[in-house]
Amino acid sequence: MKIAISATGKNSEDLLDKRFGRCEYFQIHDTESGEVKVLENKGQNSSGGAGIAASNQLIDENIDVIITGNLGPNAFELIEKSGIKSYKCENVAISSVLEKYKKGELEEIKMSGPAYHGGSH
Repeated sequence: MKIAISATGKNSEDLLDKRFGRCEYFQIHDTESGEVKVLENKGQNSSGGAGIAASNQLIDENIDVIITGNLGPNAFELIEKSGIKSYKCENVAISSVLEKYKKGELEEIKMSGPAYHGGSH
């Protein structure tokens, strides 16, 4: 199983980034091989459609699960249509995020968060 986590950095002590479309990195943890792949998020600098760009990037990686803070309407729709499960988590270390997922402590994202339109924070 491949789990993608929106992250502030490249290692397991870095924190989950609650922003999906605008996070810096996605850490992809393969639970079978133990392999970790880090992708720079293609959506982070786009003027619009960041969630769509990020979603498509992860769909191309054949992800099974996404763990993030929340998903905007467009990202949510794409991910749901692709059959990828998504869960929300607070910004804690990635190692803790994985632990919480394994224990079944994360809440599944059943609806999108508010739409976010362009600009920077």
